[in-house]
Amino acid sequence: MVTITHLLRHATTRLSSVSPTARLDAELLLAHTLGWSRTLLIAERTHQPTPGEQAAFEALVERRINLEPVAYIVGHKEFYGLDLEVSPATLIPRPETELLVELAIQMAHRMAGSDRPITIADIGTGSGAIAIALASHLPNAHLYATDLSPAALAVAARNLARHGLEQRIELLYGDLLSPLLGPVDMIVSNPPYTILDEVDADVRAHEPHLALDGGTDGAMLYRRLIPSLHAYLRPGGGALFEIGAWQAAIIAPLIQTHLPQATFALYRDLADRDRVVVIEQIN
Repeated sequence: MVTITHLLRHATTRLSSVSPTARLDAELLLAHTLGWSRTLLIAERTHQPTPGEQAAFEALVERRINLEPVAYIVGHKEFYGLDLEVSPATLIPRPETELLVELAIQMAHRMAGSDRPITIADIGTGSGAIAIALASHLPNAHLYATDLSPAALAVAARNLARHGLEQRIELLYGDLLSPLLGPVDMIVSNPPYTILDEVDADVRAHEPHLALDGGTDGAMLYRRLIPSLHAYLRPGGGALFEIGAWQAAIIAPLIQTHLPQATFALYRDLADRDRVVVIEQIN
């Protein structure tokens, strides 16, 4: 008799050589195979999957052993309490990006209180994770979400539909800020900021390089975005960018040079690494 307990134990052993979260990976893959929640899976440890289900699970484990991310295998990922479709056309949303969302919500309340509508542009939206999280928590905001990848925008469109936000988020195809038709109150972005040679092998092999590659020092996109902010923001507007832990020394001089009247602050993530730069009072 092969039970859920047996399958999880065996898969965890096999995955431990490639994943620091082997048990969690095994649970997510088996729950996906059975069409169950992870909670139900844990509760029904003596359940005996059919031979067909066992074979399907083993096939998913093999994919994970070959370093394919779990989120791509199961086709979705939770971000800021929201379930989102992801695909190899989109970056997998990371928990550290939730700090960007939290700070953007705070900025929105400082700008508008709870009544006046504001406009926000999410640049390089990918799966739409940031825009959808902001729209879900700022009911009076209207958002634009841009991306250079038609395949990513197709995923974002399905996520908008899943969360009923098609009327409040406009998807725009194009490079960085150029698709915007006029100035907005706030710009947010998690642009590509990694150095590909330093990225983990599974990320480099499976996630889209268009959403990862920040050039030789990871700061290529900031050098394009920051000098252009004043042209795309209303007076008093603000911008928030996720950054790499090593990039504050590059980005601070860019802000001081191109936005000398603005104020800015750096915020650290739960790992105590620089993660988000917040720029305000851009005129």
